[in-house]
Amino acid sequence: MFVSNSDNLGATLDLDLLTYFAQSGKPFLMECCERTESDKKGGHLAQRIVDGRLILRESAQCAEEDEKEFQNITKHRYFNTNNLWIRLDKLQEELKQHGGVIRLPMIKNMKTVDPKDSSSTPVFQLETAMGAAIECFDGAGAVCVPRTRFAPVKKCDDLILLRSDAYVITEDYRPVIAPQREGVAPIVSLDSKNFKLVQQLEAAVRGNVPSLIKCDRLKVSGDVGFAPGVVFEGSVEVVNRSSEQKTVLAGTYKDTILDLTEQKGLGKLKVTTVKTSPFQDQKPGTSGLRKKTKTFMNDNYLQNFVASVFDALPTKDLNGGTLVVSGDGRYFNKEAIQIVVKMAVAYGVDRLWIGKDGLLSTPCVSAVVREREGGSVAFGAFILSASHNPGGPNEDFGIKYNCENGGPASEKVTDEIFALSKVITSYKIAADFPMIDIAKIGTTTVAADDGSRTITVEVFDSAEHHVALLKQIFDFHAIKKLVSRSDFTFVVDSMFGVNGPYARRVFVEELGCDESCLLNATPMEDFNGGHADPNLTYAKALVKIMGVDGNGLPVLGQEQEPPSFGAAWDGDADRNMILGSRFFVTPSDSLAIIAANCSVIPFFKNGLRGVARSMPTSGAVDLVAKKLNVPFFEVPTGWKFFGNLMDSNVVFGKEDYTPFICGEESFGTGSNHIREKDGMWAVLSWLSILASKQVDGAPLVTVEDVVRDHWKKFGRNYYCRYDYENVDKTAAENMFADMTKFDGVVGKEIDGFKIEKADEFEYVDPVDGSVSSHQGVRFLFEGGSRVVFRLSGTGVAGATIRMYIEKYEEATGKLDENAAVALDKLIKVGLKLSDLVKKTGRNAPTVIT
Repeated sequence: MFVSNSDNLGATLDLDLLTYFAQSGKPFLMECCERTESDKKGGHLAQRIVDGRLILRESAQCAEEDEKEFQNITKHRYFNTNNLWIRLDKLQEELKQHGGVIRLPMIKNMKTVDPKDSSSTPVFQLETAMGAAIECFDGAGAVCVPRTRFAPVKKCDDLILLRSDAYVITEDYRPVIAPQREGVAPIVSLDSKNFKLVQQLEAAVRGNVPSLIKCDRLKVSGDVGFAPGVVFEGSVEVVNRSSEQKTVLAGTYKDTILDLTEQKGLGKLKVTTVKTSPFQDQKPGTSGLRKKTKTFMNDNYLQNFVASVFDALPTKDLNGGTLVVSGDGRYFNKEAIQIVVKMAVAYGVDRLWIGKDGLLSTPCVSAVVREREGGSVAFGAFILSASHNPGGPNEDFGIKYNCENGGPASEKVTDEIFALSKVITSYKIAADFPMIDIAKIGTTTVAADDGSRTITVEVFDSAEHHVALLKQIFDFHAIKKLVSRSDFTFVVDSMFGVNGPYARRVFVEELGCDESCLLNATPMEDFNGGHADPNLTYAKALVKIMGVDGNGLPVLGQEQEPPSFGAAWDGDADRNMILGSRFFVTPSDSLAIIAANCSVIPFFKNGLRGVARSMPTSGAVDLVAKKLNVPFFEVPTGWKFFGNLMDSNVVFGKEDYTPFICGEESFGTGSNHIREKDGMWAVLSWLSILASKQVDGAPLVTVEDVVRDHWKKFGRNYYCRYDYENVDKTAAENMFADMTKFDGVVGKEIDGFKIEKADEFEYVDPVDGSVSSHQGVRFLFEGGSRVVFRLSGTGVAGATIRMYIEKYEEATGKLDENAAVALDKLIKVGLKLSDLVKKTGRNAPTVIT
């Protein structure tokens, strides 16, 4: 068996060494190299006087008074590379002899709880060295190997050396000392405080590793950064005794002491480290972190989370990278943008893109990340939004990080963010960076005083990129013909959210409609005191205009005939609600109808290759996918799961499922044009479908006509959702714990509904193999009916319990029933199964959709 440290990049399975080891008969063989000054602190071999066995001596085991002798490279000539060869039969014998244990000496190291903070709680780290096992085997030996077998990356001293031109990569991808150096590596000693962590080194070099090909020795003391084009030759010492970072500027430095103490610093780009304490509640939900606005405005709450995101990202993305920062315009949005900008500068970002007035809809952010400047320029985005939650000083605020594909960060990343947020002790900020005028389109540049770095902040037209993308997807001429019909009227409600400017651009400027079609189109910090959630409860103005009640039923006897078409978007414009004249379209039906008719949209003219829905969403789209013979996926709630399927081929090299349409029952619909749900896309999809159904000279084909025609082909999935908001969290968790005791449930009949299956939904991602468990409690009945329960992750106070009820009716069955009547018995079954009223104290839902 061959074992080596993962940080020794020179370790490979060498056949000559394997042959030597096999023929030697030794039970254990250690590869050693001749010590040089740069290796003097490394563990070396010695011989135990008592039994003559070889032993490994580590610096941590050395008394302080013996340290000088320990580092004597003429006396202790060989050090351990930790490339080890072990005979498995001899290892087995040793384990049997000592009760399954290899008796290794314990090493005690002084550390701090937070390696980034030397003032944090001191602790002892107890560890063992696997090389110390050499003393456990009688007849163990060592072999001296060339330096090519040892390319360690234990400290930043090693890492900067390996990344420099003093090393080259061989054809078999091994780093070796450059031939010009004749086998001798430069000796590098970086400041132990300022270059303790990899993140510190990468922040200092920012991808600009200095040339060391002609350097013999480099010593750096203090907080030092490196500009591009730095060359060190001979013996060079760099010193900075000031409290702020100073930069080695471009040039060749040979056999010199470079004192940067009095040199100009970073000026407005100076980075300050601020002490903080962690919060234990910063776990991102399905759509980021959402809390009360006042919570985010508390000292360091926002800063801690932003820092945790930056710490979770690869430094190579941050250094010199481009970041999008904007939001939905809610209260604290403008202030939060300035904070994120200052922190982004401190963490290495060189370019920032901000929508005018700090406004970008969530779908637009995704489009900007994917499309601006040809795409793949921005490494990610901060979206400052709590989506459909209310806004204001006493309401909700949120922040979400989207990654390089324009979609929400993966669970792996959000888990890392949460883990870091619980232990954070400090964050970085460029406190003196100027405030950006986000009300004015243009570019602001801010340079460091020493000229080593320049930051560019671009404020751009918020609607430009998203609208341009939509014009590539849809036939705007066909839609314009529809909205120009004398018998077609419509109204779109932005609910005082971010979509107002987009609606004006699309419907007034592009399609030539009158401003009167726009409802509540001016973004407001508190959404005019409303709840910008496009459903029958909160979109009251639109619901009244369209002639339906809070249950989606028609209201007759109005003085004015309702418009032919109506739609609403939430605060950040990713959700949508579709209405016809006195007719409500459920989100599940909307998804199915768009999928069934998508070929009329130019983007989908060649058909679909994939369809997906969230688990709680009705099975209406399943039937469409089956008829179209395209792959279908049922995923947990959360748009990131759709994103993986969209990226299956491009990112993961697997089957291509695009063009792709997907959606959620929570009024979210979208496609692979971006990696977020897109409210405007859904509305234009419906207008495209309606346009395709019209015949010149014939009566208007209405929204209701389209839906009823769909039911006649596919049957109807009667569906509704009960939301119980701000439920006591403990009570909600206890209710779910009791529901998951499934013993004896299958086969049980309640009020004529026989339970065929009961489980907690678990999803195994077919793309990356990740597993998402506990995604909702399901009761599946014979005949296709379902009752599903979920605890939602989008609220900020208490718990939100969602109960989903679905009953399928064949195409030849009763298609015209009132949904509330059709589902009444099944709703009662769900309440009995959960015992919700008793366990939560709630007699009625907060919202029914």
